[in-house]
Amino acid sequence: MSKTFTAISILIGTIIGAGILGIPYVVMQSGFGIGLFHIIFIAIVMIITMLYLGEIALRTKTNHHLAGYAEKYLGKKGKILMFLAFAFGVKAAVLAYLIGEGESLSFMFFNNLNYTLHFGIIFWVFLSAISYYGLKALEDGEEIGIVLIFIMVIAVTVLAWNKIDISNLTYNNYQNFFLPFGVVLFAFLGFTAIPEVERTLGKDKKLMKRTIISANVIVLIVYAIFAAVVLGYKGLGTPELATLALGKPFVLLGMLTMSTSYLALSIALIDCLRYDFHLSRFKAWIFTITTPLVLFVTLGVLNLANFTKVLGIGGVVSGGIEVILILSMVKSAKKNGDVKPEYSIPYSKLLTMLLILIFIVGAVLEIMSAL
Repeated sequence: MSKTFTAISILIGTIIGAGILGIPYVVMQSGFGIGLFHIIFIAIVMIITMLYLGEIALRTKTNHHLAGYAEKYLGKKGKILMFLAFAFGVKAAVLAYLIGEGESLSFMFFNNLNYTLHFGIIFWVFLSAISYYGLKALEDGEEIGIVLIFIMVIAVTVLAWNKIDISNLTYNNYQNFFLPFGVVLFAFLGFTAIPEVERTLGKDKKLMKRTIISANVIVLIVYAIFAAVVLGYKGLGTPELATLALGKPFVLLGMLTMSTSYLALSIALIDCLRYDFHLSRFKAWIFTITTPLVLFVTLGVLNLANFTKVLGIGGVVSGGIEVILILSMVKSAKKNGDVKPEYSIPYSKLLTMLLILIFIVGAVLEIMSAL
């Protein structure tokens, strides 16, 4: 496999996760036109922000993850805030994966959700063990997972295409215009993979820009197709976890996407703790894998776990803070970077302030709607 394919696979595999399963539901509530606007808009914002983050990484001589870059260019407070945002996002993502994977496996084996907690714990044990082995396991898992994901997307699209009711895609509910924002943002989060992409490309860092753009465009297309097929087929009957209403091929798609993203995010957090906080691999691994299990079991027992709320809150809190911090780093990195990067993106203070304002407003609206 070429380095470019591996790098794109890592980034796509990090981005596509539990978020894809929540997109049809929130798009159903707003209407496909509004939902598609959110998908395209957030994809553009993610491309811009990831290109900036890629440039920051290329300007920095030593290896870091998000918290390390924030410390170098924003100081210790920036490092702490970035780590908290990053860790919150990982915990929210893994919690969503445990909920989704538990429900999916229970449905696959027993055609009901009665064993969600049991299968979620089994999934946690298996993927946590794999996550200990680091980047090599990530590369192998991503490449296999991405190939299977696209085979499955094509297959389910062909199978469901003739069942689409166009009327399910033509209405718009403007009262819910902002509702998809949090879940779609969550579904596009993949900043954690940028340092991994840089390491994977090795001496071919000139391919970073192409990798970021290609991966996000592919994700945009996949999300738009998935939302159109599911919503077109199920209409107002679209559930929060879309795959459960579409048959076992779609359930398998969800299981694959959650598995690859679980690996990518877990390894990224482990590496962040190792490189930026100097923990041993074992201690970093323990910190990474224990909290999600405790949250999953606690919320499961109390019956408080809600799939789309976890996605939405995780997206606006973690994603919003990460975007704001990355945009705040750009000017300092351009001035104080260690080396000349393979590419440079023009900096616009007006664009930066506008994007920051959008994410602040989006976060407030998402949190208010969840209360």
